[in-house]
Amino acid sequence: MSSPADTAPVRKIIHIDMDAFYASVEQRDDPALRGRPLAVGGSRERGVVAAASYEARAFGVRSAMPSVTARRLCPDLVFVKPRFEVYRAISEEIRAVFAQHTAIIEPVALDEAYLDVTENLQGLATATEVARVIRAEILARTGLVASAGVSYNKFLAKVASDFRKPDALFVITPVMGPGFVEDLAIGRFHGVGPVTEAKMKRLGILTGRDLKARSLEELQAAFGSSAAYYHSVARGIDERQVRAHRIRKSVGAETTFSEDLTEFDAMEARLAPLIDKVWASCSAKGVAGRTVTLKVKFSDFVQITRAQSFEAPVAGRDTMMLSVLGLLRTVFPLRRSVRLLGVSLSGLQQGETEGPRQLGLAI
Repeated sequence: MSSPADTAPVRKIIHIDMDAFYASVEQRDDPALRGRPLAVGGSRERGVVAAASYEARAFGVRSAMPSVTARRLCPDLVFVKPRFEVYRAISEEIRAVFAQHTAIIEPVALDEAYLDVTENLQGLATATEVARVIRAEILARTGLVASAGVSYNKFLAKVASDFRKPDALFVITPVMGPGFVEDLAIGRFHGVGPVTEAKMKRLGILTGRDLKARSLEELQAAFGSSAAYYHSVARGIDERQVRAHRIRKSVGAETTFSEDLTEFDAMEARLAPLIDKVWASCSAKGVAGRTVTLKVKFSDFVQITRAQSFEAPVAGRDTMMLSVLGLLRTVFPLRRSVRLLGVSLSGLQQGETEGPRQLGLAI
């Protein structure tokens, strides 16, 4: 049986993932936090963990976990407020390191990116050497640790970067790839979230070998449009390119509340981390947007949206927050209590933001 290396030129892909990025920045900047279980996020009853240090992860604390759950798992957990402007500035430093080695960089978030180093700018002999140098340069410039995965496609590079975290450099060669995937637990497949993992396990798909044994038709019946992706990666195949200038149509975030909300102040508090997440994602991708959208789902599951467009890209996180709060005020008085809020930024384009000139409100 032929490997992907027999049928196509071998690409050299690196996936860089900063180790516990937000939490590591906080521990770097405050020595008193080093070695302690730390959560970046809100400590209030309805707060959410944005990131957790490895000391906190040892207790089961994870990002997106309610703060009350995190506190219950780790009573000594220290909470600090996120500083997204600091994280963004450090992310830009890290991207400058990448740019010394390749122009083909696809940021995924502030702390994560794919690099195509099939031809690297420094003339280093191997992608593994490029990854080693990048990790050393990031550590020297920022004092932070990055894990790296090296392989011949994006899927396996992503798997490799996570395989021996933290502080890891792992390589999956074309010869290793198909067999490595067969032995991989299905929960470690990038693109298989908790819901899909549970469904696969109900179907008896526990490993890559089990997934590979299913025909494309079987996977289509169970997983619809995602079937082709699962069918390919189970064989170590992923033809997606590292896209240096990819622009998404929109970037959004939303959250469903454990208890419905009725007060404006409570909703404002829950919107703030969503706006932080959207703004950080746009910053990491180097894009700006002109349309701010608020999504509201009521207790009876009726959903509405409110949007505000600008002639120029939204200038900053605070401008976006003011826009979202203005949209939220148009929803009051409420028809029902609110079970979900979401925000998004669309009309995206590459480049720096400019001062906004409001066009008006679209509903």
